[in-house]
Amino acid sequence: MLRHPLLDRWRALPVTLRDAQFGVLLAAIAFLPALASYGTRLGELPHRPTDVLAVAAAFTMSLSLAARRSRPAVALALVAVGFTVQELQGYESFASLGLIVAIYSAGAHQERFRPWVAGAATVWYVLLAIALHAAGAAPGVGDFITFYLSLAIAAAVGANVRSHRHATAERLRLEGEVAVAAERARIARELHDVVTHHVTAMVVQANAGQFLAADPAKATQVMVTVSDTGRRALGELRDLLGVLDPTREAEPASRPAPSGDDLAKLAGLVEQTRAAGLPVTLTEDGDVPPMGAGRETAIYRVVQEALTNALKYAAGAPVEVRLSYHRDRVEIVVTSGPGQSTPGVGGSGRGLTGLRERVSLFGGTLDFGPAPGGDFVVSAVVPLAQ
Repeated sequence: MLRHPLLDRWRALPVTLRDAQFGVLLAAIAFLPALASYGTRLGELPHRPTDVLAVAAAFTMSLSLAARRSRPAVALALVAVGFTVQELQGYESFASLGLIVAIYSAGAHQERFRPWVAGAATVWYVLLAIALHAAGAAPGVGDFITFYLSLAIAAAVGANVRSHRHATAERLRLEGEVAVAAERARIARELHDVVTHHVTAMVVQANAGQFLAADPAKATQVMVTVSDTGRRALGELRDLLGVLDPTREAEPASRPAPSGDDLAKLAGLVEQTRAAGLPVTLTEDGDVPPMGAGRETAIYRVVQEALTNALKYAAGAPVEVRLSYHRDRVEIVVTSGPGQSTPGVGGSGRGLTGLRERVSLFGGTLDFGPAPGGDFVVSAVVPLAQ
């Protein structure tokens, strides 16, 4: 959809006001001298010059379109009245185009009593044709049928647009439900993996503390351990809540503790990548600071996706993975040299983009792109809780 400040302002207006402007425009065009002699004359009765009644009929056929989407049946009825007056009185106006617009709008936007609206429109047209014939109209039955079919086509086009709109809305609704269900399952797995371990440890430690009343020092140590485990669980739970609610920035834990799980897997990931034929070197600067499991997972996924891309698009080229640990952040830089693309392993383009969103949950940044000399660099900074 095109985006522009003026278009956004236009779309923000009530639909009736937008349609009213279209009706006013049609009315203005109808009275232009160059178009004054153009319009539908279904009955071809003797032409009558424009008078007050002709102006009223033209305004009815045009300005009634203000309700073409909010009240399509009402708009069609009013336009039909104006069209009837025009045809029976022998007027001619470009505003008669409003009948086609009203018929289309009824097909596209009428939600209730659709068969009744279609039946009423057909009855009106038959009565109009009979009245015109009685008034001495020149066209025969075939001409009236042809005009009716043109109106029916306009209604059918509108109905098709309505069906497509409803089908699109239903598809988006179903896709949303599937996405929500998948996200709930993923969150449930992460909650189980991250929280259950810590809560179980707390329960076991608390139970053991009941039997240490005779040894205050050991009992105190058990309580300290339970407290540390609880703080670790709270820190990692905050990270997961940041993933649950992507509309807000994840709040860092006040005193997180390292789990070491995902960072410990980095060496194995590098070894697996080497076994796949990619010469990878892993360099870690500094001591691993305390961090929650969510941040460890984000760091692991950044390295994993960068190595996957290197396997796809720089096969055989040397790759350097460098992690720099600081007290308040972790810096990741993955540099892959120029190489050959692996046939048949094209990507969707969403991997690194999705990682950027994941890193941003913790207030971090991720950038990727070519560097001088033909290398491709993926760099990320993941802030740590203080």
